[in-house]
Amino acid sequence: MYWLSVLALDVLIKHVFLQMSSSAFEVKDQSGKVCIIANLSASFSVEYATKSGQQLAANFTLTQNAEVLANKSSCGKENASAPVLAIGFGAGHLLQMNFTKASKLYSVDKLTFFYNLSDTTVFPNSTGETKEVSQNPNIRADLDTRYRCSSTNQINMLNVTITLSNVTLQAYLVNHTLSANETLCDADKTPTTPAVTTTTSQTPTTSQAPTSPPQNPGTGKYNVTGTNGTCVLAHMGLQLNVTYLRKDGKTGLDVLNFVPVNTSFSGSCDNSSAFLNLTFGKTRLVFHFLLNTSTDKFFLQGVSVTTTLPSEAKEPKFEAANNSMSELRATVGNSYKCNAEEKLWVTESVFVNLFNVWVQVFKIDGNEFGAVEECQLDENNMVIPIIVGAALAGLVLIVLIAYLIGRKRSHAGYQTI
Repeated sequence: MYWLSVLALDVLIKHVFLQMSSSAFEVKDQSGKVCIIANLSASFSVEYATKSGQQLAANFTLTQNAEVLANKSSCGKENASAPVLAIGFGAGHLLQMNFTKASKLYSVDKLTFFYNLSDTTVFPNSTGETKEVSQNPNIRADLDTRYRCSSTNQINMLNVTITLSNVTLQAYLVNHTLSANETLCDADKTPTTPAVTTTTSQTPTTSQAPTSPPQNPGTGKYNVTGTNGTCVLAHMGLQLNVTYLRKDGKTGLDVLNFVPVNTSFSGSCDNSSAFLNLTFGKTRLVFHFLLNTSTDKFFLQGVSVTTTLPSEAKEPKFEAANNSMSELRATVGNSYKCNAEEKLWVTESVFVNLFNVWVQVFKIDGNEFGAVEECQLDENNMVIPIIVGAALAGLVLIVLIAYLIGRKRSHAGYQTI
């Protein structure tokens, strides 16, 4: 019953955070009828210059106070203007979608992001400007259907990367509600896997010949400092594994060990969210931690990957993200530790191997790790030695008892003369 209760609680926590990670928005016309509905999760990574000229990276998500801005949103007018969804959040940030339709399709013609560098909670020591970037996000669907995409969609705009996930939206509503019919994004459609042989290439070397798996990576020490001091302490070895399609139609495997001395790190944090950015060569990993205030536990909610694959890859530039994780969990004030190898699955084709993980987020006293909470893998690994030890001890005890009984019987066979 205990394990059933723990499992049920774990499922509930995951469900709650999946719900919290996305927000719903509606645009209405003057009569109050809904013309746009959008439910989505969004995270932002912005590289900016400080007053001293230093380049920093700010990472943040669509906050809970995000809302539709009525003065910037519109249902549009036939042959005059197109529908617009404008979402304001934080201290002067704006995410805007401009819709258009043609023939039997509608799409997000332009995704625009306005960010306010005067928001010092997100952009410490920034120059204080307001900037704008835009891009076509490749979001389109059949008319009178809702667009749905659970997979992540990374949109790169100069120094800004926006990651959308768990998206359900529809414009040009017919009955002022989401359609029962839907158009899936390409990433959510069942992929067809070609029957091909697999070769393995080791990076950062350029050799394309099959090689044996690399040794375990070295353990690096990484940290993030916020306004209240250190907010992330992380000791771990990192290994990236990416399966990709080669130009010849076969499958390749790229395995990369992060070398700690050559890995740069940065990040940001607030009271409930923290980012750790790790860059090794042309590869970048971003870890996103969240705080569950109801259970007072921190956990790894998301991982994003950006890398360059070998030249044999059909698409050398590779990006992937998963914002629906619930890993590396521990009570705030304590640390999470795992000596066993752990896999963080980003997508079906990419995962991150973690070695000798020791992590603590948010409440850190004196830049030292707090009390350790061991991972389930380490606890399971201890079960077998305990069982073997107990079995050996029992065997020794049985042999000893048998020896004493046998000795007593042998003495009983002699009589005193």
